[in-house]
Amino acid sequence: MSVEVPPSGFNALPGWLTPRPQARSTDIRVVGAAVHFLPVHTRVPLKFGIEAVTYVTCARVSLSVEGTSGKRATGWGETPLSVQWVWPGSLPYESRHRALKLFTELIANAWVQFPGFGHPMELGYEFLERVLPRLLSDFNDSGLAELFSSPAAGVAGGAEPSPLMPWLAALVCASAFDLALHDAYGRFHERPTFQTYGSEFLPRDLSAFLKPAEGSGVSFAGRTIPEFLQHPPSTSLPAWHLVGGLDPLAPAELTGNEPQDGYPVLLSDWIQRDGLTCLKVKLRGTDAPWDFERMVTVASIGFPLGVTHLTADFNCTVRDPAYVCDILDRLRRDHPRIFDTLLYVEQPFPYELERNRIDVHSVSQRRPLFLDESAHDWRVVRLGRELGWTGVALKTCKTQTGALLSAAWARAHGMQLMVQDLTNPMLAQVSHCALAAHVGTIMGVETNASQFYPEASLPEAAVHPGLYSRRNGRVDLSTVRGPGFGYRLEEIQRTLPEAAVVFGENET
Repeated sequence: MSVEVPPSGFNALPGWLTPRPQARSTDIRVVGAAVHFLPVHTRVPLKFGIEAVTYVTCARVSLSVEGTSGKRATGWGETPLSVQWVWPGSLPYESRHRALKLFTELIANAWVQFPGFGHPMELGYEFLERVLPRLLSDFNDSGLAELFSSPAAGVAGGAEPSPLMPWLAALVCASAFDLALHDAYGRFHERPTFQTYGSEFLPRDLSAFLKPAEGSGVSFAGRTIPEFLQHPPSTSLPAWHLVGGLDPLAPAELTGNEPQDGYPVLLSDWIQRDGLTCLKVKLRGTDAPWDFERMVTVASIGFPLGVTHLTADFNCTVRDPAYVCDILDRLRRDHPRIFDTLLYVEQPFPYELERNRIDVHSVSQRRPLFLDESAHDWRVVRLGRELGWTGVALKTCKTQTGALLSAAWARAHGMQLMVQDLTNPMLAQVSHCALAAHVGTIMGVETNASQFYPEASLPEAAVHPGLYSRRNGRVDLSTVRGPGFGYRLEEIQRTLPEAAVVFGENET
């Protein structure tokens, strides 16, 4: 498989950054990469659309970088390869799982082949603009259909499987490397990563990366990333708890098969143990009576225990805005307190916004409406704004580079921000919460790894206890410090599995 990469000095083809005559003294290039796969099992199932997650592989990667003087540093990034979220459909789980792991390994090789020096925003932008699309196209054209055998039985609607990996899946595989690149740059300069986005390190302004909406009066000329960050960043954030579609809410719903591991099972126990005030409710999007009653039941449990904010996540299964509007109108009429505490509605409609250009103004006129799965980059955010979306749910699993650019574009155009979880354990939780702390969200951060696989993060929790357990309804970032993302890896006692692949001159 060939990988098309830009020549050194920044090729000036459309969509690329304009070329520079020579590297800056602050620039870096990638010289090595390694990939480790860490398996994690959930203690209880987590439902995504028509599928449930019981097992996930986390990709932990390292990138070694070199400066113009020969100085080197290594950075780390981690992302759960959440198959059901990034690649929904009727193909067997294990086929999609193997494909994601293989594609992650190919990305590692592509980064080592990627030439030229630059800032992580420049390198990350170019990789996302040109290298990753070609890598995905080659992957989907490479005869891997044989890997994807027959569709899983019993899938609703009898949908035909597609052997084509979606762009969202490619982004998630790429995100661990992008995070490692930003971490490496911070470690190279012995600065926290979020202090490396100013003109001292990145002289290009945002007009090199972004274009405003027509007629908006917005200009990115002379504007930089720090302008759209929170100063100082938060060290404590309200924590959103996920109420999954399979979660038992009352003792009568218990089956006797729940894990006896010392962690809560019922929602009321979670709320009281963690002091929760914010609940995200997973809905079906295909069963309006069930969705309505689910919101009412969750509120009836949460409100007496101190819950003050709710959100509704329809799992991207809704096709008609009237479905959501009818539920919202009924809540406003019959349960006004629930309607008033519903902070926003999350991505009710299909993933691919370009192919599903649904006008959603009717929904966002009722409650704020946030893009999540669809928000691949700032261009999709721009389209979403035209269609009526009012906010963006950022995720580090769609790359740090992309998240920062989407945040800047959205903020400049008056859109609200949230940072949503991909059930991030271990190192993934650190960069995830750091993004929320720096961009400033409508309300805290979603964080649910402590619900579904708390034991997976015990070595990291020994160093950052407040990040992996929610206390008084919040997560605490005060232990995150030092260069890069502030992982403090040297203090974390975790033995990694043998690297699946190592390319170039990797220094771990």
